[in-house]
Amino acid sequence: MNAETRERMNILGVLLDQTDYQKAYRQAERFLDSSGNKVIVTPNAEIIMAAQKNPELRAALNSADLCLPDGIGVVIASKILGKPLAERTTGFDFMMKLLELANKKSLSLFLLGGKPEVAEKAGEKICSMFPNVEIVGCHDGYFGENEEIEVVNLINHTKPDILLVAMGCPKQEIFMIKNKNKMQFKIAMGVGGSFDVLSGNVQRAPQFVQNIGLEWLYRLIMQPSRLKRVGALPAFLVKVISHRTINN
Repeated sequence: MNAETRERMNILGVLLDQTDYQKAYRQAERFLDSSGNKVIVTPNAEIIMAAQKNPELRAALNSADLCLPDGIGVVIASKILGKPLAERTTGFDFMMKLLELANKKSLSLFLLGGKPEVAEKAGEKICSMFPNVEIVGCHDGYFGENEEIEVVNLINHTKPDILLVAMGCPKQEIFMIKNKNKMQFKIAMGVGGSFDVLSGNVQRAPQFVQNIGLEWLYRLIMQPSRLKRVGALPAFLVKVISHRTINN
């Protein structure tokens, strides 16, 4: 999936790569061997819906070097549009594959995001699972625009191979693209709430629930406060169906 042969599909204005875990893993390997910074994003139905009202977010997603389709809603939408995606590539699972690659190549990581001390706990977990990975820096996600340059300078001081950004949408996507050419890294990836999972603060759904595409329901049961966010899924599918009807 080189830049000149990159195959993407348009879902409500967001360009998603037609890829799977294996192809995305190989692309990450190429990113590490190439010059320049590369950004990976993983939009789901909720993020694509947010991009409808946020042009800066949509531009950030479409400017990324790899845009992975995350969530069962995006997979269903691709089928509705007649261009079925190969598979759902969840952000957390691909992050773990990226960490496996980092371990294989003995790479360095910077963890940015989460509440104070969460990134550090996530870093400890990563080091226990991937002993060849070096955590060169951590910083929480609670900083304003006036402190952004300090965070960028901190990242540049450590020069990580991989920058994991867990600040949630749209902050993480916009931060990565806005500062892409100001920071020194090989790959930056937006990972949402993954540090909370790694640190043990949040538990993922059992594997069989993930396999049948109902992880969103499990998370809703465990965190009822997510009800408003989950409501984006049916609205997203209705909008996709309407879009196809109008354009057929």
